[in-house]
Amino acid sequence: MGKVYPNAHAALEGLLRDDMMVMCGGFGLCGIPEKLLLALRDSGVKGITGVSNNAGVDGFGLGLLLETRQVKKMISSYVGENKIFAKQYLAGELELEFNPQGTLAERIRAGGAGIPAFFTKTGVGTLIAEGKEERVFNGERYIMETGLVADLSLVKAWKADTEGNLIYRKTSRNFNPMMATAGRVTVAEVEEIVEPGSLDPDHIHTPGIYVQRLICGAPYEKRIENRTTRKRPA
Repeated sequence: MGKVYPNAHAALEGLLRDDMMVMCGGFGLCGIPEKLLLALRDSGVKGITGVSNNAGVDGFGLGLLLETRQVKKMISSYVGENKIFAKQYLAGELELEFNPQGTLAERIRAGGAGIPAFFTKTGVGTLIAEGKEERVFNGERYIMETGLVADLSLVKAWKADTEGNLIYRKTSRNFNPMMATAGRVTVAEVEEIVEPGSLDPDHIHTPGIYVQRLICGAPYEKRIENRTTRKRPA
């Protein structure tokens, strides 16, 4: 069977189980696999450990899975836009593992590269360092962080060919490419699927070898987390 599936529900069939780790690509609401997240919610799986830069917003993205209480833990760097997240966390109903944003990105990249752990200066002497191994290199203190490998990675790209080669646009490149490499199974949703040979090889960000399943999720609605405006000059 080819990599292209008719819809998100079909693409996730046979991959889901309770208590799995799921990586979700994107940055804020930019480049998130929204159709796959809807299908994940509809599946009813519970006990998810989510790895994502943020936790979506109320009623969209990962916020949908928080509403249905399918997420037991989040590994994130920023969760400030989700009231449901805050409510569940403060009530002790949701676990949270905070990471500095660069550390989170490197943990994912390391997992995809087969690197089990690495040392970083970020977080030394803070709450981030509690319980972590510390070493001194060249007179400087470092803490050890572990790589992350997920049971399932859900990513969003701009364009793909039927072999799963992916091209991302702009901000969506922040977390999607490394998450595509760090999942035992990676499912991608894209805005357009073309035939092999249609993409310039120099423009491909994720080689198809990392992608097992693929859907076309178009059309998409452009969402904005915080709209700020100012009066125009007279």
